[in-house]
Amino acid sequence: MNKDILICGVGGQGTVLASRIIAASAMAEGHVVHSAETIGMAQRGGPVTSHVRIGEDAHSPLIPVGKADIIIGFEPSEVVRNLPYLAEGGLAIVNTTAIKPVTASLTDSGYDGSEMLDHLEKNVSCIFADGDKECQKLGSVKFLNILLLGIAAGSGRLGINRETMESEIEKRVPPKFREANLQAFSQGYEIGKTNEEDKS
Repeated sequence: MNKDILICGVGGQGTVLASRIIAASAMAEGHVVHSAETIGMAQRGGPVTSHVRIGEDAHSPLIPVGKADIIIGFEPSEVVRNLPYLAEGGLAIVNTTAIKPVTASLTDSGYDGSEMLDHLEKNVSCIFADGDKECQKLGSVKFLNILLLGIAAGSGRLGINRETMESEIEKRVPPKFREANLQAFSQGYEIGKTNEEDKS
């Protein structure tokens, strides 16, 4: 299997953990994996992009422009910013909840992500998820990263078994949050599965 996955969001959303779970799951299934993170200057609120490359064809940890099979986007504007990486026919999984950047807060630009979502809907194949709404069912927005991983797995595009990913989640989250994270993954899995079934 050869698969290039780009994960993007802002600091504090759990993007790095999400990329590590994908990488560890792929390695557990016997695949060669390269990964890298680029983190913005602000620890919280700055852009974070993680590249995960699975398979023998990857000779660098960074995904070339136009080669990502999947973008998992934690914030609409970050997905648009990274859209050049998406391959033709690739899938974008997008959290529709916008996070206003510091610059927008200072200028009161009124950014709410709607223009970004319109652009994505018109131009690429997407699965949209209202992260805030879905995470309310789980009791915390801190489960967004695992929810989005579940959507990616449920879509069938990730190419990694559900059980393998659940095992890696169990290894990487504190015991007191384990059950809630597995629930978040399962909830996301059903969203991804339903969306792909609707398209077929």
